[in-house]
Amino acid sequence: MGAIIKVKDVLNALDQITGGRCVKQLDDIFSGKNKFVVMKSSHIPGKACMELPGLICGDLEARVKKLAVTMTLTECNIELAGATGVDAIVAHHPIVDAANSGGVTLKGYLTLYGLSVFELHEAFHGLHPGIAYIHGHKAFRVDIAYGNIPGNILYVGRALAEVPTIGAVLDRLNEFMGMQEEEKMLLTEKNVRNCQDICETNVATGGQLLVGSRENKVGTVIHIFPHTGFSVEHLARAKQEHPEADTVIASISRVGKDSDLVKKAKELGLNFIVGNSHAMEILENGLPLAIALQKILPEVEVVLFRERITSTPLHKVGTNAIRNYADSISRQYLVTKNRGDE
Repeated sequence: MGAIIKVKDVLNALDQITGGRCVKQLDDIFSGKNKFVVMKSSHIPGKACMELPGLICGDLEARVKKLAVTMTLTECNIELAGATGVDAIVAHHPIVDAANSGGVTLKGYLTLYGLSVFELHEAFHGLHPGIAYIHGHKAFRVDIAYGNIPGNILYVGRALAEVPTIGAVLDRLNEFMGMQEEEKMLLTEKNVRNCQDICETNVATGGQLLVGSRENKVGTVIHIFPHTGFSVEHLARAKQEHPEADTVIASISRVGKDSDLVKKAKELGLNFIVGNSHAMEILENGLPLAIALQKILPEVEVVLFRERITSTPLHKVGTNAIRNYADSISRQYLVTKNRGDE
């Protein structure tokens, strides 16, 4: 019989993985000593979030036999965990009451299924070179707060010998992320549901070339993450700091052809590639984290929760019965309102 693993052991494992970045006591939150305890706010009233790397909810002494790693905690994650015997969930992204628990209080929902949950996010960033590696370069500079903005990540790297061109970068992404399999999955769903208009995130957000040609050589890469606040000014500054750079890769989040970042890259003589979207981070960051936890806690069964989001025309959603139900409800209760109810 193996050792009994508890929630506190998972916390210790996460602290080991992050090099001591987890919150371990209240003083870590309010003293300012832990720089990975940060507020995230768009200044929308009441919607700010404080990142607290470590245990968010749960009993330190509770036993953990099965653990799931996910990207973003949702009610679907909680329900899947409850139905499959998961005792604890490690989420990459920060967790907020109600927002990550189906609109109800987090503690009540998790306690119902005996679940403990952890988060890491910024505390996990910068720990490994994997995202750069998948995108075909070796980062020699990693800044997780470029321009003094927490979470504004910048990688600067040199192309791997086996990835000499833009085309090789795009082909590498398709191979690593199993795009052929994702396309087959989508085709199967289209056939099963008899709807060719279904779209799916992974397939819809594959790598793209926005500036340059597949034959262009890649030497030094400026790797950015646009959703973190990386601006045109940041790009100009990064190019000034690394004048040898010839290629920009934007990953996790994406930009369109008319983006100011793309225009600036073209002005600076840089190729511009859109790499993996946020939907692929479960493999880029989530899978290495899950395997690390499995190695540190071999007594625990570790699984990966993957998300798959599709877009389907309304007239093809679900069964006839559920479509008729939805139509009836919308007509009787939602579209037509009595003046007195307004």
